[in-house]
Amino acid sequence: MAQHALLSASGADRWMNCPPSARLEENEEGKSSIFAREGTFAHDLSELKLRSHLGEILKADFNKKLKAMKENEFYTKELEMYVDQYVDFAIEKINEHKTGMISIEQRVDYSCICKEGFGTADLLVVDEDAIEVVDLKFGKGLRVDAIDNSQLRLYALGAVDNFNFLYGAKKVKMTIMQPRLDHISTDEMEVEDLLKWGEEEVKPKADLAYAGEGEFNPGEHCIWCLVKDRCRARADENMKLAKLDFKNAPLLTDLEVVTVLKQVDELVKWAKDIEKYAYTEAVNNNKEWPGFKLVEGRRTRKYTSKEEVAKVLLEAGYEEEKIYSKSLLSLTKLEKQLGKKDFEEVIGSLIERPPGKLKLVPDDDKRLEIKSSAEIDFKN
Repeated sequence: MAQHALLSASGADRWMNCPPSARLEENEEGKSSIFAREGTFAHDLSELKLRSHLGEILKADFNKKLKAMKENEFYTKELEMYVDQYVDFAIEKINEHKTGMISIEQRVDYSCICKEGFGTADLLVVDEDAIEVVDLKFGKGLRVDAIDNSQLRLYALGAVDNFNFLYGAKKVKMTIMQPRLDHISTDEMEVEDLLKWGEEEVKPKADLAYAGEGEFNPGEHCIWCLVKDRCRARADENMKLAKLDFKNAPLLTDLEVVTVLKQVDELVKWAKDIEKYAYTEAVNNNKEWPGFKLVEGRRTRKYTSKEEVAKVLLEAGYEEEKIYSKSLLSLTKLEKQLGKKDFEEVIGSLIERPPGKLKLVPDDDKRLEIKSSAEIDFKN
C-alpha cells in the first residue's frame, strides 16, 4: 500500500486553509474513484514511456510491459494519445536540461518545512539554470493553474532542499499539464522567494496542522476533504443561511438576495454530501436513520438479450425498419470513438456551438459578462 504524508502536497490547499482538518481525516479511508484509477494508469503509462526514452529499461522489457498495459481495462487509443502529448512535452523539458539531473516519479522530501512531509513529482529536472517540476493531471473536469499552486511549490521546496546543493539554481519553474483539456500552465519564482514562502506562509500552518490545532475554516478547499460530509464547522457555516434574520419584512431586500446567492452553491454541495454519506452508511453498514428507510427505486425495463429479441421478431415476420433505428452517436461518444484529432480534422467544420444558457455567477468568475436584453436570441 502506498504511503501518504499527513501533510501531503496534494492536500496543501486544504490543510493550509483549515489546519485541524489534517488530523480530523487522518484515520479516514479515501475511496479510489474510477477516474482516480484511470489517472493512475495514465501516469504509469507515461512513466514507462519516459523511462524507455531515458534508456532506463531495455527495449524488450518496454515492449512486454506496454503490451500488458494495452490489455488493461483503462487502455484506449485516445488515452494513449493524450499520454503521448504529455510524454512529448516532458521530453522537450528533458532535452533542455541534458547536463542536469533528470528524474521520473521522483520522491521529494519537504519535511524541512512540514514535519514528515513528502510527495512525488512526475518529472523533476535540476541544473544550474533552474529547477523544473512538471505535474501531469489527467482529469478533464477541473482546469488547474500552476500560478500560486501550493502542491507544486511544496514539490519545488523539496527539490531545493534535496538536490539544489549540487547545482545552486536560483530559479524554480513549475508546470501543470492537462492534455485532455489542452491546458498548460507555468509559474516561476526565485528560489529565495520560494524559501521565504515556505518559512513564513507554510511552516506556521503546517505546525498547527501536524498538531491538530488551529481554527476550522470551511470553504472551497473542502471539496477533497474526507470528512466534509460530517464536519461540524462546515455544517454550522451552511446553516447560517437558514438562520439569517430577514427582519420579518414582506419582501427580501437586494442585499439579502445577494447573501443567499453567494452561499447557495456551497449549501447545495453540503446537502448532497450529507445525503451521500447517509445513503452510503445505510447501504454498506445497515445504518438506520430515524425517520428514513431504504426502498427500491422505480424499475426500468431492459432487454435480456437484444440479439435474441431481434431474432424472435424477425422470425415472427416483422420488418427490420419496424424494429431497428439507425442514428449517429452523440458528439461525446463519437469524439471518443474517433479520437480528438481525427474528430476535429474530419468533421470539425460540421460542428456548431450554439450560445450557452445565461447563468448568474459571482463577479470574480473569469467568463465574459453578457448584458441581457430583448435582442438576445434565446432560441437555443
